Amino acid sequence: MMKKISTDKAPAAIGPYSQGIIVNGMLYASGQIPIDPATGEIKGEDIRTQAEQVCKNIGALLAEAGCGYENVVKTTCFLADMGDFAAFNEVYAGYFTEKPARSCVAVKTLPKNVLCEVEVMAYLG
Repeated sequence: MMKKISTDKAPAAIGPYSQGIIVNGMLYASGQIPIDPATGEIKGEDIRTQAEQVCKNIGALLAEAGCGYENVVKTTCFLADMGDFAAFNEVYAGYFTEKPARSCVAVKTLPKNVLCEVEVMAYLG
C-alpha cells in the first residue's frame, strides 16, 4: 500500500505530483527546490542560501514521514552550475552527516531557475 506525504512545512507541489510517497518502509521524496513554504518565494540568490532552504524543506518531509536525515539512504542532487559544487557540498554535509549514497549532476535549467534541487530516498524501518 502507498501513502502520500504532505506537509505545509515544505513547499506545495508545483505540478501533478506528491511531495512524497511511502511504500514498503521507504520514503521516496520529490525533489525540493529553495522555496520558502511560508512565503512561496525562492529563498536567496546564492547557492549556500538556496541549499540551506532545500535541506530545510527535505527535513520537513522527513519529519512528516517520521524519520530524519540519518534515515536517508540515497540523494540525487541537481546543480545549475557545477562551479557551485564545493559550496553546495559544505551546506549538504551539515545535514547529511551519515553520508548517504549520492548522485550529483549539473543540469541546464531547474524549475523557477533555482540553483539547486535535491531528492531523497529514506528508510523508515
